[in-house]
Amino acid sequence: MTAREFDRIVERAIARVPEGFRKRLKNLAFVVEKEPPRPGLLGLYQGRPLPLRSVSEPFAMPDTITIYQGPHERMAHDEDDLQRIVNDTVWHEVAHYFGLEEDEVLKAERKRRISQRQALRKNQYNRERNL
Repeated sequence: MTAREFDRIVERAIARVPEGFRKRLKNLAFVVEKEPPRPGLLGLYQGRPLPLRSVSEPFAMPDTITIYQGPHERMAHDEDDLQRIVNDTVWHEVAHYFGLEEDEVLKAERKRRISQRQALRKNQYNRERNL
């Protein structure tokens, strides 16, 4: 996959962050790099989390969320799976921006996956009932 194609996948993932959260993403840059600095990273938030900021602080350089293309491509089975994994990574790193620690992010992700599975089952049930 070309870098530009992967950029579009990341752009779609950012667009899927609910508007209420996206509006609060200030002074933040999303960056795509081919490979992480160390194995095992899909993404990396670097900066000062939102809850630790103050309006009285001087101007600061933007925080960054870096999404690593290579590990995502190696994990994905197909393009839909790649989009899902990138969506999850973007959410994970945005959660760090909002001040969640790693264990809190993982707990929130588990809850979100359970909710998504329940919604899928409900939709499937409703489709089957309408046949």
